[in-house]
Amino acid sequence: MSDPLIEELSPSYFIDSDAPKIIEFSRSIVLNEVDPVRQAVALYYAVRDGFRYDPYDISLDAEAFKASNILSSGKGWCVTKAILLAACCRSLGIPARLGFADVSNHLSTERMRQTMQTNIFYWHGYTSLYLQGKWVKATPAFNIELCRKFHLKPLEFNGQEDSIYHEFDEKGNKHMEYLNDRGEYLDLPLKEIIDTFKQFYPNLITLNPDADFDKDVANETS
Repeated sequence: MSDPLIEELSPSYFIDSDAPKIIEFSRSIVLNEVDPVRQAVALYYAVRDGFRYDPYDISLDAEAFKASNILSSGKGWCVTKAILLAACCRSLGIPARLGFADVSNHLSTERMRQTMQTNIFYWHGYTSLYLQGKWVKATPAFNIELCRKFHLKPLEFNGQEDSIYHEFDEKGNKHMEYLNDRGEYLDLPLKEIIDTFKQFYPNLITLNPDADFDKDVANETS
């Protein structure tokens, strides 16, 4: 009998879990651990905190969304970090999918607000992992340093429960509200994402290439 999750385990164009660098990185994180839940948790924190969140570094070029290229870049945003986590998990035999939702983000920088002209983040990405007989959501986007600067509650992940954004930050201010569930995918629906971004974020590609998200956050929270 074939594995019913064979597609969720197989490499795809963007989730290139068979790339040598993805396999090497994943194994370097889990070391001798063989329990899938502990492996997934270790990979989650490696991606969450080892890759700086940078929403200013958004390219709509397909190659920028390949997990192996994301790994080399050392940074990413919600979609690319979700892709990287999915690839790492698949490389170790953990079924993974990409999940998306539209969210209202009440905390962003002035530069992002001016560029996007909205506080709605379309196609917010997360990773869905099949562990212990069920699918659980993991959101590795915001690294711990960013959470501390922005006074956000870091998203923890135990491999057993969904890890999605908190509604409020540490000070009780509104943070994230989930507006629309776009479902889960075996690979990145890039065309649909690009079409949405072009419709709602016409100024997105005009961001100054020298813009520094960390500095903007520091200036607004100092």
